[in-house]
Amino acid sequence: MVASAASFQKCFADCRDLVKRKNCAPILVRLAWHDSGNYDKNYGTGGANASIRFDKELAHGGNAGLRNAVSLLEPIKERHPEVSYADLFQMASACAIETTGGPKIPMRYGRIDAESDSAVPIEGRLPDGAAPFGQADGSSPGSKSSDISPAAHLRRVFYRMGLSDKEIVALSGAHTLGRAYKDRSGLPQLSQTKYTDRGPGTPGGMSWTPEWLKFDNSYFLLLKEAKAGNPDPELLRLITDTILFDDDEFAKFAELYAEDEQAFFDDYAQAHAKLSECGATFDPPEGISLPDMNPLRKVQQGKEYLLSLM
Repeated sequence: MVASAASFQKCFADCRDLVKRKNCAPILVRLAWHDSGNYDKNYGTGGANASIRFDKELAHGGNAGLRNAVSLLEPIKERHPEVSYADLFQMASACAIETTGGPKIPMRYGRIDAESDSAVPIEGRLPDGAAPFGQADGSSPGSKSSDISPAAHLRRVFYRMGLSDKEIVALSGAHTLGRAYKDRSGLPQLSQTKYTDRGPGTPGGMSWTPEWLKFDNSYFLLLKEAKAGNPDPELLRLITDTILFDDDEFAKFAELYAEDEQAFFDDYAQAHAKLSECGATFDPPEGISLPDMNPLRKVQQGKEYLLSLM
């Protein structure tokens, strides 16, 4: 059964309510990205097909904690059984970005779910936050690479999916949301900070930005300040973050996004939509697009239209 545009709109509204009630935007974004982010265009495997709902994939090391995200979305799936899991996971992520202040993502829906865990790809395709970096591509993505460069690692991961340097940097900007935990990933230096010690949600962890439930360009601004010699010791900066200002090709975009939030939003929206379709099969083949459901943006667009007539 193919869901209608009206069904998707109702589902989106439920996702927006969930994000507001549970302050769960970061984990919903992570769930969708880990579902689509294991795509390999050379092998035609992985991608946005909801294989991450299966225990086999949830057991991958990079997916620690994502069972909670699936559980958060199950009540919405029950209310909208005609919406595929693959669409629901990607919709919740796009909704999370928009609800926390980010741009509207030009999404299309109609993704077909993987039917069994036979669709789960080989482990090791997700990015690492620190060396030694995984190979992340080829027939043995989980093996450790001899290349210690964080820039090379990011390119292996994202080029494998058909994404560009600009898209790597834009997508990295989503680290404006969320936290990492020392006892889970081992990456943060601190177990909690002044920005995370009271939650919301489970207290603790290190965030990349002070307002880690707000989507904006502060991730780039703070990385730029740190590079200039003014780091905040209570904010997380991984080597895969700092490389965005150290690599010449990445830095062109990182500098732009630090200076121009709208440019970041525009590029991010396109990159997010592209990532959300990696490896997906659509029914109908052209997908189903939804009208803008943000009333404030509609008012602003109306004002801009009226001004254009004056």
